[in-house]
Amino acid sequence: MEGKGCCGNFLQRCKPYIAMISLQFGYAGMNIITKVSLNRGMSHYVLVVYRHAFATAVIAPFALLLERKVRPKITFSIFMQLFVLGLLGPVIDQNFYYAGLKFTSPTFSCAMSNMLPAMTFVMAVLCRMEKVEIKKIRCQAKMVGTIVTVAGAMLMTIYKGNVINLVWSQHIHSQTSSPVPAATTSSDKDWLKGSILLILATLAWASFFILQAVTMRRYPAHLSLTAIVCFLGTLQSIAVTFVMEHKTSVWTIGWDMNLLAAAYAGIVSSGIAYYVQGLVMQKRGPVFVTAFSPLMMIIVAIMGSFILAEKIYVGGALGAVVIVIGLYAVLWGKYKEYEENKIETIPEPIKSCGEHGHTLAIIDDIEANNHTQLQKIESETNKPAVTISVPIPKQSMTAMGTQKA
Repeated sequence: MEGKGCCGNFLQRCKPYIAMISLQFGYAGMNIITKVSLNRGMSHYVLVVYRHAFATAVIAPFALLLERKVRPKITFSIFMQLFVLGLLGPVIDQNFYYAGLKFTSPTFSCAMSNMLPAMTFVMAVLCRMEKVEIKKIRCQAKMVGTIVTVAGAMLMTIYKGNVINLVWSQHIHSQTSSPVPAATTSSDKDWLKGSILLILATLAWASFFILQAVTMRRYPAHLSLTAIVCFLGTLQSIAVTFVMEHKTSVWTIGWDMNLLAAAYAGIVSSGIAYYVQGLVMQKRGPVFVTAFSPLMMIIVAIMGSFILAEKIYVGGALGAVVIVIGLYAVLWGKYKEYEENKIETIPEPIKSCGEHGHTLAIIDDIEANNHTQLQKIESETNKPAVTISVPIPKQSMTAMGTQKA
């Protein structure tokens, strides 16, 4: 029984970590599939619309069935928060990220997105959701880990180095007869424009996490919140697409990679990801959720070498190692903070207080002694014992407490 209890506690502690690592694999697959679809000419505005339409269609039935009794009433203030969530996540973040991806390169886009933990930590501090106690080691670890994470992302972007010849990559490159075309050949002006768009996308993503943590306190129905945000994001994305795209042919989608990209991104990256992030965020906070985002770049590099025959450089490997070090520092700080908060919330064994500050914990002692005596009587006589409780006058209770004090 003790082994099962320890195993159950261990699995319970590992759930947030397993959930967030699994999400990074889902995000990595979305990046690869979406990149192929965008290279084939699909509009990123239309992709955002179809993505969140799929997410709404998948999540809404579960929200209606499973949360019909616990779904709180939507007030005007809650609706405005949901509306802004739909604007920050589906519209601003996704469109800016895809536009920045077109103007720059996939490596640079993934590296810029790794600034998310730093932006989220700073915004959480400004919103008073995170306390910075510089004298404590856990806070120092979070601050240093955030800086190291960003430094590793920048290292992967600035320094390339030589190509790392992997066994499977050599086999894949030997199978391909034509070289893989470059992702983008944009000018310096477009590169700067793409960098600004990626920074704005990351800032919108961090703002989404902060606002989602605030909204879930007032609207704890996770599935319903996810469905509403995806639905509002779909409507807002349709409006943006009508303004930016004037050709009706861009809405055409068939049984091809475009449909797979929209369905995968909608179900996995929008529907499931929003729901799982909300659950983990409610227990561990927004900084814990965003601290796993650097893993996506490492997974994309490995999966890209398998699927897209992409080359892995020495700078990318060194940057990945630096990112893992920073990620471990942030997670260690968050774990220590979680343990301290857990200890502080343990209730004290005192039920009430009497006059002049004297506690009435003596009642618990009397009940415990009576229970012990009953067990002795039953063991000696092999007969069940019966107790009769008599109310004690208030004055005598106070006197007893005074004598004991």
